[in-house]
Amino acid sequence: MTALGAFKAIDGWVNVNMGELGRPDYLVQVKENYFKGGEEFFRNLSIEETLAQMDEAGVEQAILTTDAIHPSKHVLSFPKSEPDRFALSLTLDPRKGMKALRCLEALVRSEPVALARIVPFYIDIPPNDAIYYPVYAKCIELSLPISINTGIPGPPAPGECQHPIHLDKVCLHFPELTLVMAHGADPWWDVAIRLMLKYRGLYLMTSAYLPRYFPPQLIHFMNTRGQDKVIFASDHPALSMKRCIEEAGKLELKPGVLEKFLYGNGARLFPVRR
Repeated sequence: MTALGAFKAIDGWVNVNMGELGRPDYLVQVKENYFKGGEEFFRNLSIEETLAQMDEAGVEQAILTTDAIHPSKHVLSFPKSEPDRFALSLTLDPRKGMKALRCLEALVRSEPVALARIVPFYIDIPPNDAIYYPVYAKCIELSLPISINTGIPGPPAPGECQHPIHLDKVCLHFPELTLVMAHGADPWWDVAIRLMLKYRGLYLMTSAYLPRYFPPQLIHFMNTRGQDKVIFASDHPALSMKRCIEEAGKLELKPGVLEKFLYGNGARLFPVRR
């Protein structure tokens, strides 16, 4: 076990505009049944309180999520105010075709974008479907990593489309793509780990998954061949940055692994061009 105080962190998934999303049934259910959150789940966070929460947790930089086609003005205000502390991730719906790609490229050219995002359960189409391929090609062209949710989702929504095996042919056909499995890979951890061993450009982000619940095979992978493959993220405020980092500090990790997990791997994979 390693002491936490000596380390800083990059949080790869932070939400500051939950109040703008309304109260869709799937979010209400995931809040009540999965995260056991209170009503503060459905509100926007200010720049000041987000910085205070980051400072308390030891988070040097937070990557904020917003939509590529309709980006939140509230979210965009964060990196404008504090460019050293905030970067952006842009969620895409591949069914939007060229409109999504043009919006993605425009924001990458004008804003500090660290990565693109796709959440397959939103559309119940697995990520090896051809509808995704233009997004992958555009991300390669822009030298932009992309995260794709894997594992059974918390909301009552389709889960099979997020099986990690769907990424096998994606990694095979797009070897230049930097692809990050997000929100863990439960219950398919062994498949996710085997794919990361197989493909150099495939990684895993632990957003929305408390470190206390990391399975033994993931801890073993982090301590051995996966030291450079696993990236910290919280999904704050669904899971608080502070809680996730405190629990990470209690993991049985070899010297140097916690530092890579909390900061080094994210800093290497998500450089922001300003």
